[in-house]
Amino acid sequence: MIDPAPPDRTLTGCSRRRLLCGVLETALVGLVGSSPLVAAATDTDPRKLPPQRGDELAYSSDDGGNVVTAAEIKLHAAPIIVYPRDPLTQVIRERSRLNQILLLRFTSEELSAETRANAADGLVAYSAICTHAACGVSEWNATTLHLICPCHASQYDPRQHAVRVTGPAPRALPALPIKQTGKTLTITGPFSGQVGAEKS
Repeated sequence: MIDPAPPDRTLTGCSRRRLLCGVLETALVGLVGSSPLVAAATDTDPRKLPPQRGDELAYSSDDGGNVVTAAEIKLHAAPIIVYPRDPLTQVIRERSRLNQILLLRFTSEELSAETRANAADGLVAYSAICTHAACGVSEWNATTLHLICPCHASQYDPRQHAVRVTGPAPRALPALPIKQTGKTLTITGPFSGQVGAEKS
């Protein structure tokens, strides 16, 4: 079982003022939908932006905010949760839970061709948000090497492009293409699909 995901930093441990601002922001989105005013207020915060090409993988600021080195990820070990970090500004994109990334290591031979294309020497990265009800995928079966969502027991095989093995999830976890640059892991493109549950 992997360590629990870091708390949603927009709610837990925040000030009352920040919490009230978040409630107001949510209310505004509900009232005016995707108006340019609301989009401008929320989408320009670099901590909320989705992973960008060239971002490094890093621990949350609660865990020190340091970049993850390839050597830290052990073969077949439970995945760790990491976030994109801008290499120039050192900003960690942790203000959106949709940016939570599961990082795991396998041998290259264990990976399907599709998975290997997005991997870095056996290291693979996937969205940590279940495609069924957007719960956090926070459990690990060390025997089958499957990722498990605790909410409704969907299981994913990270060696096969995180395809759904069982459970109600309608599709695979989106993959995040990465490469190794020295000791650092760098994002080379966007997630392979929509993160989280399908919008109705």
